[in-house]
Amino acid sequence: MPAEPATIWKGQVNYHDEVVNRRAITLLAIDDDPESLALVRAALKRDDLEILTTEDPEAGLDLVRRLRPQIVLLDLIMPKLSGLEMLESIIGIDPATEVILITAHYSSETAVEAMQKGASDYLDKPLQIGKLRERIDRLIADVQHRNRADELSEEMVKACRFEGIIGRSPLMLDVFARIRRIAPHFRTALITGDTGTGKELVARAIHSLSPVAGGPFVVANCAAIPENLLESELFGHVRGAFTGAVQDKVGLFEHANNGTLFLDEIGEMPLAAQPKLLRAVQNQEFQRVGSLAIRKVNVRILAATNRDLRTSMKDGDFREDLFFRLSMVQMKLPSLEERKDDLPLLLHHFIQHFAQTYNKPIVGISRRAEAALLRYRWPGNIRELENVIGYACMMTDSTKLDVQDLPDLFGSASQPDASAPAPLVSLDEIQRIHARRVVDQLGGDKTRAAEILGVSRATLYRLLSAKVGTAHLTE
Repeated sequence: MPAEPATIWKGQVNYHDEVVNRRAITLLAIDDDPESLALVRAALKRDDLEILTTEDPEAGLDLVRRLRPQIVLLDLIMPKLSGLEMLESIIGIDPATEVILITAHYSSETAVEAMQKGASDYLDKPLQIGKLRERIDRLIADVQHRNRADELSEEMVKACRFEGIIGRSPLMLDVFARIRRIAPHFRTALITGDTGTGKELVARAIHSLSPVAGGPFVVANCAAIPENLLESELFGHVRGAFTGAVQDKVGLFEHANNGTLFLDEIGEMPLAAQPKLLRAVQNQEFQRVGSLAIRKVNVRILAATNRDLRTSMKDGDFREDLFFRLSMVQMKLPSLEERKDDLPLLLHHFIQHFAQTYNKPIVGISRRAEAALLRYRWPGNIRELENVIGYACMMTDSTKLDVQDLPDLFGSASQPDASAPAPLVSLDEIQRIHARRVVDQLGGDKTRAAEILGVSRATLYRLLSAKVGTAHLTE
């Protein structure tokens, strides 16, 4: 059998040469008293714990940065750096680290300050071996429990994934059941819900379970196509049909033949284009722009909007006959606020995704950061949550996300006192404030801000220029 990696002393640091062979749980003891370190090594020796020691606080911080030990024993009084300064630095590097302060000069004020700064415990010198072992055993059990919880969370995400959609709340289980019932039979269906609730994911799930799952899934974003090009994009055109039409073009309806056409943001479709769309949906036939030839297709239609189309019909912005043709089957998606039970699953999913994307060893989120996210109302829903976690994973240097990694919106200074009543502001005002914050964080880049918010530039400009109480996030 190969020998264990040698224990090598370099300066005042005792560590294994081959870090990859470290045991699952690592304890780092930082103390300028070598006798205290020897006591720790002797008292805590066990098979499931690797013990690293150093007398140099700066070397100790370097070890924390490189090896991320789960437990740190930290002397309060040391040269160069004080224990409280070290504590702040360690928690800043990795908020998941369990730090126990040890000192021969106990005071209740210092103990309270240490706990406020993130210490897990506070022990007196000379160390009592029984008490030390009891504390370390408890912390090891906590770390092992969290590791198992992370593994179970990963299994839970897999178990709660339906056709790429994650959820276990009653509202989402009902959505999954409706998708199963709709998919085999639909010819047209209308998916409604607030911005960022996952309407395209639901459309893809319906397509993937339908009889035309082997055919194309084609997306037409009605809000993103200029009005003068919409007809050509949907139905195609022939050469010479208009200035710039130098060759024949196949439209999205033909691309979607024997498959599904997803009409996203259908509520933004200009009124003038709606009659031709109605004919194509109803008769499965159309004409390319500039051509008299009738073309037949076999296309299933899914449409989505966050607008109230019945209100749009009353206002004369949407045709009743098109609405009733599209809405034979309707499905409304819940907001994230309505399905908060799914937030821990979604957090785990997005953290895992962005950890892989950015190639970072991020394994979870601190309790206080998760609490801050749970308090938030998420007007941008799943898309906003994804962007927030993506930002936090980009910013963190730790293995767990913490409050300081989140956008300023979630900072402790911006969080209301839990005992104080929440300020009464309209949803319109929240949307306007959030849109402005996104624009500001992006340095005024409105194009990128519109993409993140899931709205058109025109809607973003209306939102930013709206007066309090009059803004509407309509995309």
